[in-house]
Amino acid sequence: MIKQKILVVDDEKEIRNLIGIYLENEGFDIIKAANGIEALKILEHDDICLVILDIMMPEMDGIETCIKIREDKNMPIIMLSAKGEDMDKILGLTTGADDYIAKPFNPLELIARVKSQIRRYTKFNDVYNGKTEKIIEIDDLIINTDTHEVKVGDKLVNLTKREFDILELLAKNRGIVFSTEKIYESIWKEEFYDSYNTVMVHIRKIRGKIEQNPRKPKYVKTVWGVGYKIEKAL
Repeated sequence: MIKQKILVVDDEKEIRNLIGIYLENEGFDIIKAANGIEALKILEHDDICLVILDIMMPEMDGIETCIKIREDKNMPIIMLSAKGEDMDKILGLTTGADDYIAKPFNPLELIARVKSQIRRYTKFNDVYNGKTEKIIEIDDLIINTDTHEVKVGDKLVNLTKREFDILELLAKNRGIVFSTEKIYESIWKEEFYDSYNTVMVHIRKIRGKIEQNPRKPKYVKTVWGVGYKIEKAL
């Protein structure tokens, strides 16, 4: 499997190395540059899927570099700066950046933002290139209705056909509460008759596979006395 390449551009070697360690641990291939000029040369011959770009750098700063990159490339750019001022953020985003994070940063937050941007970029380019996979994205839960694949973050979750069909039903109708009877008749395609336990067992198995804490579910919620739903917004 070919690793996705991320370009880390920062004039501080320690920052470049620190970011590199975190992202390499997540399976990415990291290329480093000390300034904007080096970064632009790398982008001429390397297939980069995302750029992490410091704002304050000598020779060519992050803002100018971002503008140059956007002249012919559309990969995600995350701006990085020691300043937390709103104007830095506004300037960075209006010159073509997709996201912004201030130093000192939480490594877990940086990783989450990197993965989120890559997911969106990949999803957009799949549609642009004519791929027709249908994706339902609910926070970290990703449901592909064409391939019947389910992921939580980067972890692939193996669901049975019935489990997938129930999850798809709830995900496509977020905010709507489905009774046990309605779920059974929609998925099993037969008349409901004392099948409460059948649906409950499937819901419990789904939660065991997609929820971090099945007893306090984040995705599949119980509406007591009514049924189950996935919230409109998480």
